[in-house]
Amino acid sequence: MILLSHDGFNQTLAWRSIIVVPLSTSKSQGKRGPTVVEIPDRAVGLPKASFAVCHRVTTLDRAKLTKRIGALSADILREVEGGLKAAMDLD
Repeated sequence: MILLSHDGFNQTLAWRSIIVVPLSTSKSQGKRGPTVVEIPDRAVGLPKASFAVCHRVTTLDRAKLTKRIGALSADILREVEGGLKAAMDLD
C-alpha cells in the first residue's frame, strides 16, 4: 500500500481511516494503462516489482497497516500522482 492521506490525518490517532493506493505484484496489472504505475523492487526494498493500482484508491482502518517498508522517490510519487489524475480525470 502507498499511504496517500495527509500527514495531519495520519498522525491523529482518533482518525481511524487512512487513504491508500493498493499495490499488486501481478504483471497483468502493469498492462492496464495510465492508472497503473510500476514500482521497482529496488525503489523501497520490496521483495519484487509491484504496481500501484491508482484506479483502486480506497480507505483502510489504520490498524490494518503494521509495518512501514520505506518511502518512494519524488519521481515515482509524481508518476503515482499522474496515475491518480488519470483515474479521477483531474488536471
